[in-house]
This record gives sequence, structure tokens and C-alpha cells, in this order.
Amino acid sequence: MNLRILFLGVGLLLVSMQRGYAQFVTSDKSGGNSSFVNYQRSFPNPARAWAKKADTLRKQFQAKNLQWPARYIYIRSFKYDSELEVWVKEKVSDTFQHFKTYRVCALAGYLGPKRIQGDYQVPEGFYYINDFNPQSNYFLSLGLNYPNASDRVLSDSLRPGGEIYIHGSCVTVGCIPLTDEQVDELYILAAQAYDQGQHFIPVHVFPIRFDVPKSVAYLKSLTRQDQELDKFVRQLEPAYFEFKRTHRLPIVLIAPDGSYSIGKEVSVQAGSIH
Repeated sequence: MNLRILFLGVGLLLVSMQRGYAQFVTSDKSGGNSSFVNYQRSFPNPARAWAKKADTLRKQFQAKNLQWPARYIYIRSFKYDSELEVWVKEKVSDTFQHFKTYRVCALAGYLGPKRIQGDYQVPEGFYYINDFNPQSNYFLSLGLNYPNASDRVLSDSLRPGGEIYIHGSCVTVGCIPLTDEQVDELYILAAQAYDQGQHFIPVHVFPIRFDVPKSVAYLKSLTRQDQELDKFVRQLEPAYFEFKRTHRLPIVLIAPDGSYSIGKEVSVQAGSIH
């Protein structure tokens, strides 16, 4: 079966083969080594974020008996519920533990995937962070790898759109906005994890929380009249419940037609990673 592997929930960092990650490899131009965190803190906004929030985050981790800083993080966002969760763990073999839920403070578009530039849609699906922007026009921002392999099949071939970020300033035309007070924490968590070797930070964007009755009822009211939307969200729902059941990153597969499926076992063959 010719399935493209978007990412593996078993902790394999195969995504480091993806284009774009080389931009995060930093070095001290004087000849010494420089950590990714130190590189980020060389910019004004990240420097202020670390000075203001690092100790607070450390204390919050201690209060929840979590190891600081988190070596691995996993982010989930829910459009209709306007929330963004951060989950953390110390070792690849550990299960994820919930750290914090942030309020997404603005929303553009409607439920459903992004398919064309200018539709003001927040993408839905399975992504990872592919950019840290310490000089963002929106305080700080973390880029998502939209369009991913599924989007490249299903979105407009000439104008799929791009430059989708989790960012501050609480404004959006298709990104995931937080307040500056929130995004500085998320930026620190992501940079700390990247600095410790997590070069694949997954971000799952769901239309709703699939176990919240009000959210489910609203989504059903939309899908009754929209078979394409119904087909799409049914592909996302199993990943939500698989993580709820196991607290482990689900294995997400992408078929040649761009559809998602959730697998429990997968055989990796040369050339199958995209």
C-alpha cells in the first residue's frame, strides 16, 4: 500500500530529513558552538520573554511534578473551542502529560480545511513547527508546515496559501493567534525542546473537541449539508481519540489521494518519507 508517512508516533525523528530544518542549525560566528536557545535569546523579544517567563514556567512545571525544561512537547489546537493545549514528556518512551491550555483569542474563517490562498482559513490536520521567528510582526511566531503532503494534493495547485503561524498580537487572517503573554511561554517551551533535540514538534489542528457535546452538535449541523466536510473531519477524529486513550502521538498516514488515516503499525521503506 503506497502510503506517505506524515509522522510517526513512536518518537522517530525522521522529519529531520525534511527541507527547512537546516535553518535552525546555529553556530557562533566566532568559531564556538551556540545553542539554539542562546541564538533565540540574542533577539530582543525572545530575550524579554525568557527574562519575564522562564522562572515562572519552571515553577509551574514543578507544581505539576513535571521535569523542566520539557524535552518533548506536543501541541493541539481546537478551532471551534478556541483552545490550544501543550503536552510534555521527558523521554521518548514516556506518555505525554498535560501542561497547560491557552485560549485562542481570535478566529478567522469557518470549520474545515484550508484549500486556497486568501480563504482566511486556519488549516486543519497534522503539522509540525518548521519556523521560529524571533522578529515577527506579531511579537513572536512559530510556523506550521502548511501545505503538508495532504494539502499539496487537495488544495489549489497554484495558490494553496502558506505562512501559517501560531503567533502573538491576538489578530488573525488564517493563523492561530494568542496574546503576547501566552505566545512568549509557548515560544520558550518550543525553543527549549528544540534545543534538546526535538527537531519535530507536532501540531495537530482539529475543528472541535470531539468529546464535547456542544462542539459535536455544532459540527454535525454543518456536516449534514456538507458531505466533503463530513468526510474530512471523520479522518481527523480517530487521531483525537487515539491520543485521548494512550497519551501517545498517533501514527498519521497520508494516502496518494491526500486522505489521512490513523495506523498502529507501519513499515518504513526507502523513499516513503515526505
